[in-house]
Amino acid sequence: MARDLINTPSNDMGPAELAEVARDLASRFGATFNCIDGDELAQNFPLIHAVGMASTRAPRLIDLSWGDPAHPKVTLVGKGVCFDTGGLDLKPSSGMLIMKKDMGGAANVLALAQMVMDAKLKVRLRVLIPAVENAVAGNAFRPLDIFKSRKGITVEIGNTDAEGRLVLADALALADEETPDLLVDLGTLTGAARVALGPDLPPFYTNDEALAADVAAHAKDENDPLWRMPLWPAYDAWLDSKTADITNAPSGGFAGSITCALFLQRFVEHARSWLHVDIYGWTPSAKPGRPEGGECQAARAIYKLLSQRYG
Repeated sequence: MARDLINTPSNDMGPAELAEVARDLASRFGATFNCIDGDELAQNFPLIHAVGMASTRAPRLIDLSWGDPAHPKVTLVGKGVCFDTGGLDLKPSSGMLIMKKDMGGAANVLALAQMVMDAKLKVRLRVLIPAVENAVAGNAFRPLDIFKSRKGITVEIGNTDAEGRLVLADALALADEETPDLLVDLGTLTGAARVALGPDLPPFYTNDEALAADVAAHAKDENDPLWRMPLWPAYDAWLDSKTADITNAPSGGFAGSITCALFLQRFVEHARSWLHVDIYGWTPSAKPGRPEGGECQAARAIYKLLSQRYG
C-alpha cells in the first residue's frame, strides 16, 4: 500500500485523492473520517494553509479515528506533501524528479494504520495527515513571512522548501491537545538525514529511553532499519529568530535533521511519549525484495512495537 501510494504520479495523487484513500480505509474498518479543506484551515491551522494555499488543489487536514476510546491513545501523523516544488525557494529540476514521494510519510502512516486496524490492536488510533501541494503562484508564502501556528508559536519562514515541518507542526499541535499515550510522526523531511545515513537507514528521535530501546530492537528484528539520533539541546538555540519565536530553517545548514526534529518538538508538550522518524520513502536502485521506487520505511518496525505493547 505504501509503495503504491508513493509511486502514483502526483497528477493522480493530490490532496483530494490522498483524502479519498484515507476515507476508503476508514470505511473498510469502520473508522470515523473527517477532513478540513481549503480556506477553512486558515484560522485554526495557519501553517498548513500557508504551505498549500498557492496550489489550485486545496490543502486538507485528514483526520481518521478508530478503536475503543478506553484503550491507550496512539496517534500517527504523516507528512502529506503531494508534490513539492520548493515554493518560491524553487528546487532545481533535478531536485523535483522524485518529489511525488514527498507524501511518503502519509503513505507509510496509512499503511501502518491499515495493519493496526486489521490486527484489531487494543488502541484508540488516530491518524492525522496534512495534505498539501507546495506550489508557486502569486499568493505563495514567501521567505521572511511570519505565521502564527495553531499552538500560538510564531514562525518566520527562513526557506519555503522547509515546508514539511510547517504542516506537521500544526498537525502535531492538534494531536498533542488530547495527550496521547504515544504520538508518532513520519515524514520525508531532510536531505541532511540522507547525507548522514543514506537512503536505507532513517534516523529517529525521542527522549523516551524505553521507547528508543524498543524501536531499535524491533527495527533490527523486522529488518526495517532505523537509527537513533539525538535531540541535542544545544542546537535548539539555532531555531531563534529576530522577528518571531522561531524560524523554520536555521542558517548555516548544519545538523539539518536534528534542527528539524527540534523544531517539531516545540509543538509536542503533553504527549506521554513522542517518536519522530525522518524517512526517505524511496529505494534509489533495485535490490532483492526492494524494487526501485516508493518504499515502506519504519511502518513495520513501529507496527511490531505496537503489537508487542497493545496486541
